[in-house]
Amino acid sequence: MGNLEAKRDWGFTGDFVEAMWLIMQHKEPDDFIVGTGKTHSIQELCEEAFTYVGLNWEDNVEVDKRFVRPTETGPLVANPAKAKKCWVGSQKLHLKN
Repeated sequence: MGNLEAKRDWGFTGDFVEAMWLIMQHKEPDDFIVGTGKTHSIQELCEEAFTYVGLNWEDNVEVDKRFVRPTETGPLVANPAKAKKCWVGSQKLHLKN
């Protein structure tokens, strides 16, 4: 793994597929940003995933400096406000579930 402190906007693929379908149903062509609007670090993702299967993430994850970006872009987070205004189909699953 690279930088475990990097923050990303993690979401559930099923929610993104539903959002794409809803975008295609929109009456007028438009641009939408799809995401959760929340960030979690790579480490948090590892902690959740390994805890889910009963393993300690620290025993199973190695940081490899080759995968650390020389310049981190900062937190990558979506602003899905416009999309949420246009339809009720919003995010159902979160990182913690």
